[in-house]
Amino acid sequence: MNFDFFRIMMTQPLLILYSALLLAFGSCSPKQAAALPAAVLQTSPALPAAQALLTGAAQLERYLPLLQGKRVGLIVNQTSTIGQTHLVDTLLSRGVQVTTIFAPEHGFRGEADAGAHVKDARDTKTGLPIISLYGDNKKPKPEQMKGLDVLVFDIQDVGTRFYTYISTMHYAMEACAENNKPLLILDRPNPNGNYVDGPVLEPALKSFVGMHPIPIVHGLTVGELAKMINGEKWLEGQRQANLTIIPVANYTHQTAYTLPVKPSPNLPNQQSIILYPSLCLFEGTNVSVGRGTPTPFQVIGSPFYTSKAFSFTPQSTPGATNPPYKGQTCYGFDLTKPADAQPFTLAFLLDMYQNSTKKEQFFNPFFEKLAGTTALRQQVIAGKTEAEIRASWEPALSKYKQLRKQYLLYPDNQK
Repeated sequence: MNFDFFRIMMTQPLLILYSALLLAFGSCSPKQAAALPAAVLQTSPALPAAQALLTGAAQLERYLPLLQGKRVGLIVNQTSTIGQTHLVDTLLSRGVQVTTIFAPEHGFRGEADAGAHVKDARDTKTGLPIISLYGDNKKPKPEQMKGLDVLVFDIQDVGTRFYTYISTMHYAMEACAENNKPLLILDRPNPNGNYVDGPVLEPALKSFVGMHPIPIVHGLTVGELAKMINGEKWLEGQRQANLTIIPVANYTHQTAYTLPVKPSPNLPNQQSIILYPSLCLFEGTNVSVGRGTPTPFQVIGSPFYTSKAFSFTPQSTPGATNPPYKGQTCYGFDLTKPADAQPFTLAFLLDMYQNSTKKEQFFNPFFEKLAGTTALRQQVIAGKTEAEIRASWEPALSKYKQLRKQYLLYPDNQK
């Protein structure tokens, strides 16, 4: 069975053109339209504007035939849902032989602290074994792949280089390539997918929070990124995974999308997700991003900020059992208003540094891994403006934007 759904679509341009013309001139019924390839449904201008967006996972008819009679491993977490039902439960109810669950950072239920060690376990509902892909075992081992016929990846990303679910996908691709197993990716929208910004990762700073030479805001869905990883041969040994991508239906990179399930404990809402690209850099500084408060990644502060106009005090909370500055008053910014949800900016970083009473302790070694460049720390210390710093990201950022165009699955208005 051929597992490269996307490659099949791209080798049938006449079918796609013919189908698109049928839609455009009204010669295709709704029932016939539903049977057309996803690429046609997403790009035809004749589609009703109100037609519902469908994640890859929600389009069961497109991938269930690929799983029937197969031993299936799933890389999933709490975001892997179809409506209110988890993908695991849906597939089991359809008779799919799910044998193993692989869980990324934060675990299968998405409740573990950032960076916390997640142990292997069993799902209490289904009895299926859960293998952690965080910590020492970031890549499925050959013995864990041996009993599988296909691996499925269905996890919601938030569109930043340092969000580790895409690193887990990279290692899944590598494991599949090394063990000659197909990988099925059920694509989901990128809530920060409408723009591209930030410094491109320098190869010397490659880590689990930055595995690819892409900017902080990469502007890709996980399916598009997987295509790029494959096409640019970024896997170990320049291998390529046998990919099948089920695209999101009725989606463009300008489609507003609010996540139905929080992707991790400290990204509880859309406000935090939009602010995350700008605020995650503070994880490499002595500034709190609000872990241990009701509004993580919507407030920032430290005991060393000069203005006392706004304050918060972190406490132990689920998903942040021992947050930075636990029990200490932090001063900084309240960014909880909708107007504060702006695209990636360095404004908060520059302000917090300039008004810190402990500049010599502001940065820690993790900062370079998050920034993806050795220059940003020195630029902030030197008092460079945001415009001056942004200029230094070229020409790498513009080059990436051109590279990105080669791997898009969805309409986009980026230059």
